[in-house]
Amino acid sequence: MFKRNPKIDSKSYIHTRKAHESELAEDYVELIEDLINKEGEARIVDIANHLGISKATANQAISRLVKKGFLKSKPYRAIYLTKKGENTALHARQRHKIVYDFLLAIGIDRETAELDSEGIEHHVGNKTLEKFKNLTNKLKKKC
Repeated sequence: MFKRNPKIDSKSYIHTRKAHESELAEDYVELIEDLINKEGEARIVDIANHLGISKATANQAISRLVKKGFLKSKPYRAIYLTKKGENTALHARQRHKIVYDFLLAIGIDRETAELDSEGIEHHVGNKTLEKFKNLTNKLKKKC
């Protein structure tokens, strides 16, 4: 039977809360970067449609991200990434790719790897990510 350790449990809960906190910002900045690259701009309506949420919910999230320095936005105008937002999008993409490549390397199909990597990328620690990356490289060399 697995025995719980309160000290480790508290670290785990803190880690998970921090991951949830950054997850929203990472998802939004990645999507906004995609929209800008594909459409030339990111608008609330497009963000809401892509995320399957209401425009009001998207607008609230955008407002919070503007206050936190990830985005620039004016009422009824397009939304743009700040340098902080660009760096966050890049970092999130790198994490996503590492997890996605790892899942493919262990035999997960592409669709499942894409779906699962979207959640895992936000919650896996840097040490684990580095192990994923190293193991992926070893598995690719064997093929």
